[in-house]
Amino acid sequence: MPGTAERAWRLAAVTAAVVVALDQITKQIVVNSIAPGDSENVFFELDVTNIRNKGVAFGALKGAGLVVLALTMLALAGLLVYFALNTTRDRLWLPVGMVVGGALGNLADRARIGAVIDWIDPKFWPAFNVADAAIVLGILGLLYVIEGK
Repeated sequence: MPGTAERAWRLAAVTAAVVVALDQITKQIVVNSIAPGDSENVFFELDVTNIRNKGVAFGALKGAGLVVLALTMLALAGLLVYFALNTTRDRLWLPVGMVVGGALGNLADRARIGAVIDWIDPKFWPAFNVADAAIVLGILGLLYVIEGK
């Protein structure tokens, strides 16, 4: 089908842009509503907390900004090369767009303030944000699409 690769790239880019926008908008709402370090209970065991994460997942690699940047860029490059070689694979654009958008959302925070703003804070799990959720769901989606299920 003509244009399938172009369409896949376009859909992945739109998905990434939507993820970045949702991520940055929700972070700004939290920053403008809750003081850094403070929490507000939403319901039961879920808080909205204004936290800065200088590391990666669960605060690992704190203070390793260049390492985090290099690893993120390497992972994104690998993902985009895989996507370029498989753009005609059905629905691959969606998880690729989610992972890229999530990574770009968190990289925007790192570039702007030197840390990632986390705000979704369940009592039973470390705090995270929309970008983190998009990355996790995108990776699960990648596995699903790659496995051909």
